[in-house]
Amino acid sequence: MGTIQISNLSFKYDQMADWLFDSVDLSIDASWKLGLIGRNGRGKSTLLHLLMGDLAYSGSIVSDLSFAYYPQPVIDDFLSAGEIAVSIADIESYDIWRIEAEMDKLQISPDILQRPFSTLSPGERTKVLLAALFIDDGRFQLIDEPTNHLDIESREVVANYLRGKRGFIVISHDRNFLNQVIDHVISINRNDIDVYQGNFDTWEREKTAEDERELREKSQLKKDINKLKTSAAKKENWAKQTEKSKHKNIKMDQHTNIDKGFLGHKSAKMMKKATIIQKRADEAVEQKQKLLKNIEITDPISLNYVEIKHFDQVISANDFQMFNSEIQTPKIDFTVKTGQVTALIGKNGIGKSTIFKRIMNLEQPFQQKGDLQVKNSINISYLPQETKIRGTIVQVAEKEQYDVERIFSNLRKLGFERELFNDPIESMSQG
Repeated sequence: MGTIQISNLSFKYDQMADWLFDSVDLSIDASWKLGLIGRNGRGKSTLLHLLMGDLAYSGSIVSDLSFAYYPQPVIDDFLSAGEIAVSIADIESYDIWRIEAEMDKLQISPDILQRPFSTLSPGERTKVLLAALFIDDGRFQLIDEPTNHLDIESREVVANYLRGKRGFIVISHDRNFLNQVIDHVISINRNDIDVYQGNFDTWEREKTAEDERELREKSQLKKDINKLKTSAAKKENWAKQTEKSKHKNIKMDQHTNIDKGFLGHKSAKMMKKATIIQKRADEAVEQKQKLLKNIEITDPISLNYVEIKHFDQVISANDFQMFNSEIQTPKIDFTVKTGQVTALIGKNGIGKSTIFKRIMNLEQPFQQKGDLQVKNSINISYLPQETKIRGTIVQVAEKEQYDVERIFSNLRKLGFERELFNDPIESMSQG
């Protein structure tokens, strides 16, 4: 396979004040199984779009490879999943068996190809798009967050599939998934980009050791400077005290008759030496500052809730089931008590989001069997898998009557960069 040579690459979006990438150089072997990691908003997806040639940039990207990108855009999600898969894969409808073969490897039923794409769960959509991507082994695959909507079992299936591939770049925040499939890491840091050989755990060990070493060196430099300043100040003080003694003509014995010139000269030499060493140390600190800026420091984030103490449980289900003419959820029984943290898990398409929406009492095309009870006196917050928030953070906060300063504080705790605070939310990465 070939290579990808990135030289002096610089890029920023029109609304950005600072460069997202500034004079980046990278050399990638196309046989590598690369994990592209970095905090939200650092440019992971942007880098993949630059490789695809979707964005204008300065510098050069040279490669003899043909790229394929996931997730592919879906123009009309009212078409059947099969029609969309055939269109994305750029094959004839009679070759849909190739899509079905990939779906079999991904352990999903080809029956969902007959359903409208809009009715599929986010996890099912992911699998259809991955199947369409994987039918062509001749292209270098750029895979952007394939695990976002996959259940635990499906992540294992996709990981096993990717282990059989020769070269790709995958973005994921699932460290367990990355550890299974990659042999190199591209890390987009706050101030530069590094390439490591190994998996996510290898990168984390090396990055932690590097951060600790830089912090120790910076701390030692500061200590050395302070010692030199203190020593020089003492010697200068001795010289001044001796000068005073000579002017007062105080009778001194032979042990206290210090030569003012000698001591003053010595003090001056020490001060000069201290100044030179301090300058040298300052330069060293400045050189290391770039590395130190890559250190990620976050504070714990707290949840704003009031514990309900006047009843024991908040949600309960008994023989509960949701269904329509095409799909149905399994019958379930559960109780969520006050103060509990509960996970709702299950395979893609089994109805987890449908149950959430019923708890929220949101309108949806399903009927109900059994009993679901939700205490009327509780307020429920809901974060869907896909959001359509538009406007700036301040605009959204004003509309929803949120405390914008608290939002900013929590965003900083989550590693959100301050320079993005005024950007339109719709222009941000999904993370």
